[in-house]
Amino acid sequence: MKPYRIPLERLRAAVIPTMPPGVEPTDAEVVARFAAGAWTVLPEPGDGAVGVARELIGDVRALELLVEGAGASTWADELGDAEAARAVSAGVERWRPRLEAERILSAFTQGAAFGQLLLTRADASWPTAIDDLGPHAPAGLWVRGDPATLARCARSAALVGSRASSGYGELVTGQLAAGLVDRGFAVVSGGAYGIDGTAHRAAMAAGGTTVAVLAGGLDRFYPAGHDELLQRVAATGCVIAEAPSGVPPTRWRFLARNRLIAALASATVVVEAGSRSGSINTAGHAAALGRPLGAVPGPVTSGASTGCHRLLRDYGAAVIERAEHIVELVDGPGEEQPPIGGLSSDELRVLDALSARAARDVDELAVRTGMARGDVVASLSLLELGARAVERAGGWVKAAR
Repeated sequence: MKPYRIPLERLRAAVIPTMPPGVEPTDAEVVARFAAGAWTVLPEPGDGAVGVARELIGDVRALELLVEGAGASTWADELGDAEAARAVSAGVERWRPRLEAERILSAFTQGAAFGQLLLTRADASWPTAIDDLGPHAPAGLWVRGDPATLARCARSAALVGSRASSGYGELVTGQLAAGLVDRGFAVVSGGAYGIDGTAHRAAMAAGGTTVAVLAGGLDRFYPAGHDELLQRVAATGCVIAEAPSGVPPTRWRFLARNRLIAALASATVVVEAGSRSGSINTAGHAAALGRPLGAVPGPVTSGASTGCHRLLRDYGAAVIERAEHIVELVDGPGEEQPPIGGLSSDELRVLDALSARAARDVDELAVRTGMARGDVVASLSLLELGARAVERAGGWVKAAR
């Protein structure tokens, strides 16, 4: 038996070491996982054409057709959708240059050498939120660490922002991450310098779960200066990538990676970002997916926060000041906040119209406040209950405090 023209024994030797614990290594399972791994090697991240093919005919059949050198008519017959066939036909021209057995086998052997597991949609630990990306979802995720950690991302927040972060941005990030951990949230970020690294460190320092999503293969953590940090993330949570070992991070892959961060997290918060920060791209993906989006305001004089202010001003991002605000993004508003000072607007108007010395009757207060007489009476009753107003013979006065 030679699936994909490769001896089954070679497939088993390459694939089995990357299987998550508890997966039965049947021949069919090995063949299916090899196909999923191949589809992390052949296309660039986010290639929608391969997603369409995988959805319509499955990972295995799509790879078989590619290996067999199937022509456009065969693809069209198999897919049964003319529009999809056109997209896939164009995609085949992109995938064929990488179609080498050794290239795909190497992704597995290198992955195993660096302790990676390949997670597929068939696995219990697969983060189903990723599937919201539709045809742009990855065929598999390469994982260093405990894949079960990803289940905790069902209640999580992505904290992202500038690599060139300020002391203000790092302080707020640390407070937000620690507060989220205290409230049972996992923290998702991209492992980069600046805001990302601070988010990971703060989450771990608070004893929480953090997940790093990288743009390149996991055989070499990037940036190199965060190797130790990402090793710790893998030891306590997990580091994931859709790119196999040996694939370097590039600007395009960073942008494609951002869609995974946005999909994985329950909400995305941009803590500090300039107008051209890549985290604005992450925010765009979150908005496109319908995920809650927040941004932390910064000093109006700081160019490091212009991206955040743009999100707040033009894109409806929620203002984030504390971890509770992120929880509200995910869970909805909690108990209604009391009015400022514990008073309603009507009560404040009546209280301002009262004098501490001269008693004023209801009719005079209605004139002074511009309120209806009945509303004045209701507000006075509440102010009296709160020991803020006292009734005298000639009317009402402010209570001595």
